[in-house]
Amino acid sequence: MYTVPDQAGKRVIVTGANSGTGKEAARRLADAGAHVIMAVRTVAKGEQARAEILAGHPRARLEVRRIDLADLASVREFSDGLLADGSPIDVLINNAGVMAPPTRMTTADGFELQFGSNFLGPFALTVRLLPLVLAAPAPRVVTMSSGVVSYGRIRFDDLQWEHRYRPNLAYAQSKLADLMMSLRLASVAVERDWDLTSAAAHPGFTRTNLQTAGASLGRDKPKRTVFNSMRFLPSQEVGPGTEPLLYAATSPSAVSGGYYGPGGSFGLVGSTTFVRPPRRARDAAAAARLWAEAERLAGVHLPAAAARS
Repeated sequence: MYTVPDQAGKRVIVTGANSGTGKEAARRLADAGAHVIMAVRTVAKGEQARAEILAGHPRARLEVRRIDLADLASVREFSDGLLADGSPIDVLINNAGVMAPPTRMTTADGFELQFGSNFLGPFALTVRLLPLVLAAPAPRVVTMSSGVVSYGRIRFDDLQWEHRYRPNLAYAQSKLADLMMSLRLASVAVERDWDLTSAAAHPGFTRTNLQTAGASLGRDKPKRTVFNSMRFLPSQEVGPGTEPLLYAATSPSAVSGGYYGPGGSFGLVGSTTFVRPPRRARDAAAAARLWAEAERLAGVHLPAAAARS
């Protein structure tokens, strides 16, 4: 098991911290001494998760704040609250996501739900918080991707899946976009001489409610998903599944531009290892184009405080 190094004095944001890998990351980071901001869509669920963590770790420093990554106004409100506080952010962990709703759904801003909440929301959050992130001594931005990026495509001609929506392919696009964002941010940091580590991770086949929650959206009963039919594949509990994310966020050996995931069978389980991103994720021209389009759609740009070189 990966041991999180001492995080005393660090301020960490974890999105989607009320369940799954987000909750596990919040627990282990707080146990290592970090002040963790649990960024959640439903405050009541966040407070319940906080209470459960505190029951086993009474000294944990946990704070629940609301953010809905499917609503850019909520992202702005959350960011403005932190900017008003003015305290540096040592680690921003973009963990929250939704997987494969069976029918095309949209965010509050009219974007396809997965592209909007898995990518555009975290993108806007990252850009808005960069001044606080860069104010920390050795900051990191860590973004959760997925093994499905191996078959992901960025459909620049139909990013919002307005034609022939395919749940799993839309999910793969959103997670490929996350990985490209992480790699592009690492490149921008080098160009601008920022002391910033931007890394990505994927959990392999980790058993959480992610596979069922998204597939049940808009339905009265849970839907059987493609992942239900893949139970013959090796899978793992949330503890080991969170370790690539924790490694990217805390390990002294993690590098900017790194991508980390399980090193066992088919990349689905096992100890954390460096993963070579697929060729599409390493397409610098496509990443720059995606970044520019994300800025336009989300209405954010690198702030003046972060635009130094």
